[in-house]
Amino acid sequence: MDQIKQYGKVFFLLAVFWGFSLSISAKTQVEKLVCEYHTNPIGIDVKVPRLSWQIVTDQENLMQTAYEIRVAETPSDLNKKSKLIWSAGKVNSDQSVNVLYEGPELESMQRVYWQVRVWDNNNKATKWSEPAFWEMGILSPELWSASWITMKNEPQKEGSKPAHYYRSEFSSGKKVSSARIYATSLGIYELFINGEKVGDELFTPGWTSYNKRLQYQTYDVTDMIQQKNAIGAVVGDGWYRGNIGFSTQHNYYGEQIALLVQLKINYTDGTSETINTDKNWKVSDGPIRESDIYNGETYDANLEMNGWTSSGFNDGSWQNVTILDHSKDILIAPQGEPVKAIEELKPIKSLTTPKGEMVFDMGQNMVGWVRLKIKGKKGDAITLKFAEVLDKEGNFYTANLRSAKATDTYILKGDGEEIYEPKFTFHGFRFVQIEGVDKMPEMDQITGVVIYSDMAPTGTFSCSDPLINQLQHNIQWGQKGNFLDVPTDCPQRNERLGWTGDAQVFSPTAAFNFDVAPFYTKWLGDLAADQVENGVVPHVIPDVLNGGGGSTAWADAAIIVPWTTYLAYGDTRVLKVQYPSMKAWVEYMRTRAGEDYLWTGDTHYGDWLAFATTRSDYPGATTEKDLIATAYYSYSSGLLAEIAAIIGKNDEAKKYQKLSENIKKAFVQEFVTPAGRLVSHTQTAYCLALSFDLLREDLVPKAAKFLADDVKKMGHLTTGFVGTPLLCKTLSDNGYADLAFMLLNRKDYPSWLYPVTQGATTIWERWDGQKPDGTFQDVGMNSFNHYAYGAIGEWLYTYVSGLNIDTQSPGYKHFTLAPHPGGGLTNAQVQYKSLYGNIESGWEVEGNTLVYKVVIPANTSATVVLPGASLDNVTLNTQPLKATDKKAEQVEKGVSLTLGSGTYQFSYAL
Repeated sequence: MDQIKQYGKVFFLLAVFWGFSLSISAKTQVEKLVCEYHTNPIGIDVKVPRLSWQIVTDQENLMQTAYEIRVAETPSDLNKKSKLIWSAGKVNSDQSVNVLYEGPELESMQRVYWQVRVWDNNNKATKWSEPAFWEMGILSPELWSASWITMKNEPQKEGSKPAHYYRSEFSSGKKVSSARIYATSLGIYELFINGEKVGDELFTPGWTSYNKRLQYQTYDVTDMIQQKNAIGAVVGDGWYRGNIGFSTQHNYYGEQIALLVQLKINYTDGTSETINTDKNWKVSDGPIRESDIYNGETYDANLEMNGWTSSGFNDGSWQNVTILDHSKDILIAPQGEPVKAIEELKPIKSLTTPKGEMVFDMGQNMVGWVRLKIKGKKGDAITLKFAEVLDKEGNFYTANLRSAKATDTYILKGDGEEIYEPKFTFHGFRFVQIEGVDKMPEMDQITGVVIYSDMAPTGTFSCSDPLINQLQHNIQWGQKGNFLDVPTDCPQRNERLGWTGDAQVFSPTAAFNFDVAPFYTKWLGDLAADQVENGVVPHVIPDVLNGGGGSTAWADAAIIVPWTTYLAYGDTRVLKVQYPSMKAWVEYMRTRAGEDYLWTGDTHYGDWLAFATTRSDYPGATTEKDLIATAYYSYSSGLLAEIAAIIGKNDEAKKYQKLSENIKKAFVQEFVTPAGRLVSHTQTAYCLALSFDLLREDLVPKAAKFLADDVKKMGHLTTGFVGTPLLCKTLSDNGYADLAFMLLNRKDYPSWLYPVTQGATTIWERWDGQKPDGTFQDVGMNSFNHYAYGAIGEWLYTYVSGLNIDTQSPGYKHFTLAPHPGGGLTNAQVQYKSLYGNIESGWEVEGNTLVYKVVIPANTSATVVLPGASLDNVTLNTQPLKATDKKAEQVEKGVSLTLGSGTYQFSYAL
């Protein structure tokens, strides 16, 4: 009996031990709560926000089967049923991304807290997540009690004018519960309270279609309020009235810069007060004498006004402000990511050029400015100039900047070591020239400040080839440098505009590298705002080219960028919001094409910067623009049909699908011979016909062979902005992956790796921006930071590493993992942070064996395709693959199986 009891204790302890172990190993929890793609956002104006979360677990095959959300005014109220603003109750659903808030409509400036719990496919509930919050902004124009203020007696001068300095003081004698500033400007601003900068955002309020949509920012300044307070702001020209566009065009949006600030203070006794910009504020100019995005900044430290952002400052010499009559109806909360200083770089060397120029090499073509530490005499001027490259003799080269001066000037006050960095300009550069010093400064006197929109990094690609890894580096740095509030084409010359064509072709790659859902949502709002009444989409967004637009492949960004956003994030709202804009563009194309469905005779950019050759046996790579226009007409109509079906417009879906089919028939009749040859016998033409599904089934292999034969004949690509993103994908999709890898691996001009061999650290605008002999392409258009050709990144992610979106289950709810070893690579891997969690797809060739590792996040599933494998030679996690367990099957391309969440490793002989 005692022995039985003893055994019973042992079994009990074992049961407790195993139970404890299981509870630890099977731990599942809800984390990373976001609202409208942001963590704990404040100042949003989306009245029905969307909520997302991730499920973290160490269980395999875990799926959410239900969720429950609750929302309350405070974190403690979440635990009190009677205090809840909204409870979803238990909702039987596997949706964990973009779940609609369905509670009572929230008020302006209201903060709410929320948390969620989920049930898994074993009917087990998680604990409640840690609380998160979101806070509404100002939802009605009538609630803006602040006035626009400006400077009446502004110094009159041509070009950039001195920045405005605004200030006011106020007292706050009670204990503060919360304090928020709502601020914006005509121009770009920085805000200060009691001597400290408010927030870490740059170039606020950002660049939008200013006369239609003007963003304001919300700042939590609760901890900054004292008994006696001073509030100040600096406002510079920025995009609003500074140089913008190709010419020396000032004042595009307006001639007067201005400030609007509203500070709401809530006290613990239940009272509140509002401090506004009004007629009692003061304004002056100051040390920023010029600030221009293209030309740079001039700063005179002798004009500094010490203490101007602190209380007690004597502003008796300052002017009274003037009230400006400007609309508040156009004010909106930001949807994108703010520009911030994200990284810092130190120079890798200093050098004196053959011309005697003192130059620092930052080692990386970057966007931002330098922080300078310097000593000197009062009144001495230190000049910093910026360039992307040195010329073939090793001298400082700025001809490709065109009229952009890209020059910062600092006038010393002669007070020991002085530190300078500009506020209201940015430069695209690798090299910095310094003038006004007697000798070369030390390396630690220069720091490169890298700025871009604060997008979360999501994707990385790497492989066994260091040149391809550098290419990936260049693609990502090109995106960082050009995603500065709008997707600019280049960051260095007198342009820096949101070209729609560049954004369109690069958008899939962009969505792999970074979380661009908020970024594109904001930019697409301006696209719709600036779209012409007849449906024409301007060439650049925001439009500063006075309505010029309507070019095929450029204007199609109106459809393709929302579609990309939908696929990458499962975002149906962006489709609904942008649908009128999309439809207007397709209808414009319909008016231009006429009853024969062929869009001919209009002016387009075509396959911009396509390769041209003087070879006598090859006529060049010029693709007929009518062919490109008609191809995009069909493609965008077909996408519009799919989008209409997704958002429930079924009649319009049928209408546009029929339109797309009719265009395809007309395309074949007009541009394709019975032998499958296109009238434009170019790589771009065949890529469009094949990738846009424009050909009858019997013509596909014929056209694919023509494409392959041309690539073999030339031995390199001949494509421009339109064809390049499609080239490798089209080849690999049609059985010519060997040629796609050949193009990827090519190191001579023209190729992706040629710039890498020339030392490039970003993507070039032209295939031969710098020629093998060290000379340069046309100075009128030769950017060394231009992301469009970086669209090859999509193929690296999707084909080489094998991560593919399932268009029927977007946002990586279900996806495909299908790696493709080749091109002499011995390994390749991608890591991607989806809205559900981390996805990994990495392969390595060991001898004649392929080892393939994948990670699938909770609440998702993936179809894995193992190329060239057979069911009888695959191991899964070191054990022979059992087809009955994993529903594996032999398919034409190898072995296919569908898996739930977990980490898996496959191995099989090639």
